[in-house]
Amino acid sequence: MLKFKEDQSNWKQLFFPIWGGQVFSILGSSLVQFAIVWWMTEQTGSATVLATGSFISFLPQVFLGPFAGTLVDRFNRRKILIIADATVAIFTFGLALLFWFGIIQIWHIFVLLFLRALGGTFHWAALQSSTSMMVPEDQLSRVAGMNQTLQGVVNLGAPPLGALLMSIVSIQWVLSIDIITAVIAITPLVFILIPQPVKSEEKTTKKMVNNMLKETKMGFDYVIKWKGLLYILFLAAIINFLTAPLNTYMPLLVTEYFKGGIWQVGWLETSWGIGVVIGGLTLSLWGGFKKKIITSFTGLIGLSLGIFIISLAPPVFFWIALVGMAITGIANPIINGPFMAIMQSKVQKDMQGRVFSLVSSFCGAMMPLSMIVSAPIVEQFGPRSWYFASAVISLLVTIVSLFSKEIMQIEEKEMETTGDVFLASQPGLSVAHD
Repeated sequence: MLKFKEDQSNWKQLFFPIWGGQVFSILGSSLVQFAIVWWMTEQTGSATVLATGSFISFLPQVFLGPFAGTLVDRFNRRKILIIADATVAIFTFGLALLFWFGIIQIWHIFVLLFLRALGGTFHWAALQSSTSMMVPEDQLSRVAGMNQTLQGVVNLGAPPLGALLMSIVSIQWVLSIDIITAVIAITPLVFILIPQPVKSEEKTTKKMVNNMLKETKMGFDYVIKWKGLLYILFLAAIINFLTAPLNTYMPLLVTEYFKGGIWQVGWLETSWGIGVVIGGLTLSLWGGFKKKIITSFTGLIGLSLGIFIISLAPPVFFWIALVGMAITGIANPIINGPFMAIMQSKVQKDMQGRVFSLVSSFCGAMMPLSMIVSAPIVEQFGPRSWYFASAVISLLVTIVSLFSKEIMQIEEKEMETTGDVFLASQPGLSVAHD
């Protein structure tokens, strides 16, 4: 078995095989997602069916995320990654068999979407909290930029590749690809040991059930008592509330305002994907400002500007909307990459699973809430109204947050737990291998 050295001098040789495996895993998952959505659209033509599928996919993240984080912090993260990848592949194979025998029903799809999202909830928390144990702190921003670039490339490549595959083979063959990519993702994890945070003696001697409940509460306390992190979480929740419906209402914006069709919707999505790639590459090469939080806020301002441009683009100048969409894509990794690097470097190592999951759950809960609030507004005033309002409010909230000392100084200290006492301390790292 291969191990990371304590000085992390061999991190590239061991991290990138794991990272490369996850690239294939993400691609496989994206192809499966595309194939399933396309099949439901063709078979039902129902917006309700598609909305129900999306809602079901968010349930594990919103309601189980905090507990998933607790389990990730308690158990071996490498094994969680392996189990998550393997079980999702098994569930997908089961769905492929249902297609093969011609007995598929819509509710089978809903069950699979829930199970895949459940596995993804554990997988995301384990992968994010493991990254900071494998990558040197001064390289976290660049790795985050690489992740954002990867997401942009997948967003660009998965839809046309999925469409091509669906045109030449049946959906069960497309689903089977996820099994192959899962094997590729699991292979390096079998041979490379991921460093684990050292647990305190108090944690290792308590009974599991009581300990899990207490540690989940500790995750909440950790976020609440660290004002800088708490304020950033509220900021992220507001931004997610404002921007989450934009992609949903994009087809309406195209058809009702720009008088376009499916090709125009595709061009907007492609523009966003190109922007994400540009933004991710920029962050990977540049690394951002010395203060990562300034880099994230620069991205937030860019996001607001891009949405504002889309909302004001005249109907006859669709290309202006494409420019605005590309700007929002560029802003995406500029926002998320440094923020993720801050959390990975400043949040206590054995708390990261819980904190990442809490952030994901809280922000994810904004999507259904924002859909409930925005739907009647868009119904009454059209989709441009929400685009314009989200741009203006996002910019105002961002500017106000710049004056928060707790937010702007978040990189100057981290929080450390000692029982129920929270202390500010300088960053330190103590690791154990599984």
